[in-house]
Order: sequence, then structure tokens, then C-alpha cells
Amino acid sequence: MSINASGSTFLKLNLITIILLFVLILAGGVVRSTGSGMGCPDWPKCFGRYIPPTSAAELPADYKNSYTEKRLAKNQKFSKMLDAFGYDKLATRLRNDRSILVPEEFNSARTWTEYINRLIGAISGIFLLLVAIYSFKYSKTNLSIVILSVFNLLLVGFQGWLGSIVVSTNLVAWIVTVHMLLALAILAISIATYHMARTTGRYKIQVKPVIAVVTLIVLALSILQITFGTEVREKIDAISSHLEGSYRDSWVSRAGAIFHQHRDMALVVLALNVVLYALIRKGFSRHSLQQQIMSFSFLMIMLQIVTGILLSYWALPPYAQAIHIVLASLVFGAQFYLLLNLFTTVNVQEARK
Repeated sequence: MSINASGSTFLKLNLITIILLFVLILAGGVVRSTGSGMGCPDWPKCFGRYIPPTSAAELPADYKNSYTEKRLAKNQKFSKMLDAFGYDKLATRLRNDRSILVPEEFNSARTWTEYINRLIGAISGIFLLLVAIYSFKYSKTNLSIVILSVFNLLLVGFQGWLGSIVVSTNLVAWIVTVHMLLALAILAISIATYHMARTTGRYKIQVKPVIAVVTLIVLALSILQITFGTEVREKIDAISSHLEGSYRDSWVSRAGAIFHQHRDMALVVLALNVVLYALIRKGFSRHSLQQQIMSFSFLMIMLQIVTGILLSYWALPPYAQAIHIVLASLVFGAQFYLLLNLFTTVNVQEARK
């Protein structure tokens, strides 16, 4: 295979991987909003099978006790790890959490929802592996692409292990947040390697510092806002569990300060994006890639606000929850890609070749 051909394959694989990662975030949002996270009590298989059961008659004998014992053993190992890193209180709380010993009742819809989520994750992992393999085409021209692609593959492996902990610990709140932030990190690395490969042989330009600074601030606030949103969801989950799924229309009002912080931060994010949009319009031509990315990002923010209103005033409809987190990840991805493209422009002569 020629160098140009392998480079083109790398770009295609990387772009498909980025799309799959967004689909995976959507699938994760569906799992969370439908309460399907414990649809499969074991990992990586589901009820000990590669294809999960569709009815209770297909379940393994005495599966509840069997998987409870396995989860308990895994949690003991994880608790020892927490002890080693100085998180003694958390380790003790995990050891004494009796809810882990209460198995979920079988629900085929939730089982298959979680299984599809895992399947998309596995496909994404395969594409990340292919991206890492094809990245070696750039070993002589841009070693950073190789290093980042391989590191991303290792990060996905760690994310998979963390996913097993999420299941084993019955969705311990802070682990879910870390799981989401790692997903954004994997997405960002994929976008970065795609950009680096796509802009090989292009000139660098100097952008006004104020645009770069505002973009960095907006990107940081988006990450913070996603973190707040995840914590709001964790609070809602705790309220839902306490009320046993009842009084759904009161969950938001019971969420407390973290919900108000998330809502207020949305106004700050919107205001800064309006400023950034004005700066991009002034600093780049109408048909530039930078202005196209900013327009897309702003559209996603407006749609995200709409879904946020739906969540607040229409008792957290599950479809809105899943869409809300996907829109947040799209905003993050667009803003990160905008930042990368603030410093790169096409070498016109090479583009004509």
C-alpha cells in the first residue's frame, strides 16, 4: 500500500471512529436515562453469554447468588486499590454497601439496551485499534500521531475496565463522572489525530490572542458544565432511588444547589459563546472552516438549552436526557476542533495539487 493510500485510510478510519464515539455517548445516555446500567450483571459477557437472553427462562441457574458473589469479590479488590491510593473512607463505604448484594430483577429491555451499548463500545474499540495500526504510517513525518493513537487505545482499555467497575459497584456516582470525562478525553484525542493527519503539509498562522483565550475559556467551561450535568444526574438518580421511582415531577426541585449551578452555568456558557461567535465572524472570512464550526457549535448550544428546558419543566423525559448529553459532547467536540483550527490554514498550492 502506498503512503498516500495508507494516509487516506487513516483519515477515513479516524473519522468513522469519531462518529462511533458520538454514537457510543448517545447509547450511554440512553442506558443512563432508562436505568439500564445494571441490565447485564456481569462484564464483559451478559449473563455469562455473548448474546444475552430474551426471557427469564434462558437465565443461568441460581444466577443471582452467583453474580452477587463475583461482584462482591471484584469490589473487595477495588476497595484494596482505593486503600492503596489513600481513599480509605470510600473503600470502607464500598465494603459496607449492602445494596450491592441486592441483585437486579431481570428485564429483557434493559438487558438488551445495555448489551447494545457494549456492542457499540466493542466496535469503537476495534476501530481505535485499526487507527493505532495505521497511525504508524506517520512514524517518520509526525510521531505525535502514532503516540496519541496508541495512547488512546490504552485509554480505551482502561475505560473498558472502568466500565466493569461501574457495573460491579452498582453505578457508584463519582466513577460514572470519571467514565464520562474519560470518554471526552478519548474523543478529543481522536479529533486531534484526525486534525494532525489532515493538516500535514499546511502552514501555520497566527491568530489574535483574544480569540484563542476566549476559545480556551469556553472549552474549559463546557467541560465543567458537562461535569455539573453528570453530577446533577447522579443527584437525580439518588432521589429516584430514595423515592422508589415515584413523584418524578419533584425530582428536579429536590436536586438542590448542583442543579442551580448547572442552570446558571448554562447562561454563562451561552454569553461567552455569543462573544466568541462575534470574534470568529470578525476574525475569519464568511466561508471559512472556523466560522462553519462556530455556527455548528452555536446551533448545538441552542438545541441543548431547549432540551435542558424540557428536562427541567417536563419531569425529565428519558429521550431528552440522552439527547442532552449527546448535544453537550457535540459542543465539546466542535469547540475543541475549532481551537485546533485557529492555528492552521490550508497551503493553497498544495491543496491544488
